[in-house]
Amino acid sequence: MRLLFIILMLTSTLLTTSCDDDKDEADPKPTFVFVHGTFAGQYAWHLIKPKLEAKGYQVVTFDLPAHGDDQTPVSQANFELYVKTTVDKINAIPGKVVLVGHSGGGMVITAAAERIPAKIEKLVYMCAFLPKSDQTLYELAISDTASLLGRSLQPSQDGLTASLPEDVLIQVFAVDASEEIQKVVAKTRPEPLAIFQGKATLTAANFGKIPKYYIKTLKDEGITPATQQKMIDANGSVVKTYTMNTSHSPYWAQPDELVTILQEIN
Repeated sequence: MRLLFIILMLTSTLLTTSCDDDKDEADPKPTFVFVHGTFAGQYAWHLIKPKLEAKGYQVVTFDLPAHGDDQTPVSQANFELYVKTTVDKINAIPGKVVLVGHSGGGMVITAAAERIPAKIEKLVYMCAFLPKSDQTLYELAISDTASLLGRSLQPSQDGLTASLPEDVLIQVFAVDASEEIQKVVAKTRPEPLAIFQGKATLTAANFGKIPKYYIKTLKDEGITPATQQKMIDANGSVVKTYTMNTSHSPYWAQPDELVTILQEIN
């Protein structure tokens, strides 16, 4: 009788283990897709990408048109192209993704999520613009009167781009980063201005049903903490807000803490 009991217990354990293994195989970790913000490129993710990959995640990063190493002419870079580029990247990935946007990238992931909600498991706004329906980045940006960015922009003569002085670039994006990163940031390409007029008409059936998370940066002089909180409050559907004691680039200032947060969100 005792032998029968032991056999039954072992059989139950093996079946449970097998079911757990099947569940792990059926529910793999989702892919992280990162969309960089203004005055940036996919190089922004170079510290956290390998850290997430080492933990078993698939990570996709890319340059938006006319950013980083992408050679799209500035005259052709517009918000619609940013969104299409992002949607195409996501559609090429099997299964759902966790879509992360930084700064101006928040506008892009919002529009992309409205178009392909079935592909988005979660949206993560990393000190990013979180618009309401039909709200432009320009509207959100000019409301942030304490930001260093708006009053420091230097439009080009042709009106296609805007630049920032090197000291402002460093103060906003890399004041708490390494000297090596500060040198890269200081040489950032001018930002195409077309994104400032980009907007998306959002619906409860698409964008509204996707869980949203916000990572708020407490020392941010690009999108100030007060403005970040206003957007969180105005949205009304952010599942959880995390705070990081960094400037506008938490991926450089505290990459390990950021990876921990992203793992918790996932």
